[in-house]
Amino acid sequence: MADSQPFCVAEERSGHCAVVDGNFLYVWGGYVSIEDNEVYLPNDEIWTYDIDSGLWTMHLMEGELPTSMSGSCGVCINGKLYVFGGYDDKGYSNRLYFVNLRTRDGTYVWEKITNFEGQSPTPRDKLSCWVYKDRLIYFGGYGCRRHSELQDCFDVHDASWEEQIFWGWHNDVHIFDTKTRSWFQPEIKGGVPPQPRAAHTCAVLGNKGYIFGGRVLQTRMNDLHCLNLDTWTWSGRIPVTGETPKHRSWHTLTPIADDKLFLFGGLSADNIPLSDGWIYNVITNCWKQLTHLPKTRPRLWHTACLGKENEIMVFGGSKDDLLSLDTGHCNDLLIFQTQPYSLLRSCLDCIGKNAIVLESQISLLPPKLLQQVLKKITFWTAANHREEQRIQKEETENKYQWISSN
Repeated sequence: MADSQPFCVAEERSGHCAVVDGNFLYVWGGYVSIEDNEVYLPNDEIWTYDIDSGLWTMHLMEGELPTSMSGSCGVCINGKLYVFGGYDDKGYSNRLYFVNLRTRDGTYVWEKITNFEGQSPTPRDKLSCWVYKDRLIYFGGYGCRRHSELQDCFDVHDASWEEQIFWGWHNDVHIFDTKTRSWFQPEIKGGVPPQPRAAHTCAVLGNKGYIFGGRVLQTRMNDLHCLNLDTWTWSGRIPVTGETPKHRSWHTLTPIADDKLFLFGGLSADNIPLSDGWIYNVITNCWKQLTHLPKTRPRLWHTACLGKENEIMVFGGSKDDLLSLDTGHCNDLLIFQTQPYSLLRSCLDCIGKNAIVLESQISLLPPKLLQQVLKKITFWTAANHREEQRIQKEETENKYQWISSN
């Protein structure tokens, strides 16, 4: 079943999963705050965003549904969304689920992976994952271990001595092979591993898995590391040249070329929501800050996915400090263009924005091109409608705050 309400949009949320496959962005899970309570979003709903038309649709899901959670790690491989870990009212999870996104009839069916070989990671959330050679490679996160499971890869935060349960941060690496359905830990051959952490971010370039920032205890970091996913050697902290981004957690890191990563947002070391964007160049080993990003749209615990033309699609997250003020969850889609669009895309956008002026000529286009133009008209109509709604909402909120303060 799909929600066909015109120009609808997925609910506000943070700590959710989002992936891009083909022409669609898929969003699942997360939570929102209602009257100081954390409410997890329905586990039987997946929202799809058509990148060409700009339309959102909600689909009801079937099968072995994951628990409604936040902080799960979601990635896409070969058209399947895999979700691991997360946190709900009952605690931390180490369960792994997947759903085939390339369905012919629009039916999305979850499957819980239970018939696997090996040992799964201990329960945790706010971890990260690299996708490489049909494998899901997980790093870090915050979670719990029993006394018998304590190792050097774990920094203890708190403990329940009666039940022998310890909570803390990880820096271990676990692999799930999607072909053989098996869990195992690689033998790390050398290098200095990153400090245990959670709410960090990661990305793959070539055969290297990069990690930036995150939190352990009361410390947020801005260190950059990479793990060679063929030789299993750590780089140690990469000594970058020039200026570096602030210390942060709950940010995103997205590959935008064979040698570049895009960093956006997060929560700073002094608990300020961030709206800055940076590009890391592997070849020059330098960070470059982008100066044209909007300063009034900070995001943390959001998701960021790469679109069809290397645009970064940031969805959801919060615009305030979740640790002290948890009311600013978002559902708007921020799109950052990291390179010039193709000539065709630029022309389609121009026609879409000026459809009223060009109305008499549009029907004369060849059928295939006409379909693309009609999608772009829908895209810009929807975009303008949502922007008007956003402005109206902000004006109402500002008016209410003014009345309250006076």
